[in-house]
Amino acid sequence: MTYPPPSGGWHDPYAPGQQSSPPADPTLPMSANPIPSQPTSADPYSGAPAATPYASPGYPPAGDPYAAAGYPPPGYPAYVPAKTNTMAIVALVLSLVGIGTCIAAPIGAILGHVARKQIRETGEQGEGMAKAAIIIGWILTGLLALLIAFYVVMIIIAIASAESSSSSY
Repeated sequence: MTYPPPSGGWHDPYAPGQQSSPPADPTLPMSANPIPSQPTSADPYSGAPAATPYASPGYPPAGDPYAAAGYPPPGYPAYVPAKTNTMAIVALVLSLVGIGTCIAAPIGAILGHVARKQIRETGEQGEGMAKAAIIIGWILTGLLALLIAFYVVMIIIAIASAESSSSSY
């Protein structure tokens, strides 16, 4: 069985029917005669040693006396999570505290609106917290208004019934 010749004109030393020497031991030093495709050991113009052909981009060549010591290798920047808007957190807390204190709920709702505006301008996190503060704050404010209206109606009914019972004597 024969293999077709490889494309690009290169020679496969391990193809069947080809005689080649076994691969060289990578731990041994290379021969003194460089391969023509590899750079020579020195720059012909300045006499400085040539860069290693396999240096990674961004890294100084091995043995470079001018390499910056002590700096980490280049890489991706550290992940920094986006900052959460503080006013959104305060608005949500005040809206939830409004369940017990009643007066904090409308303050939390108003701060939620202010926080949403800040988030749109700055790009911070916390849009969901601000929206939750607005919803909870206005619902609790509406319930508070209904409760106050109920008390006012009950007081009016009590006063009217007290007047009618006192005039009947």
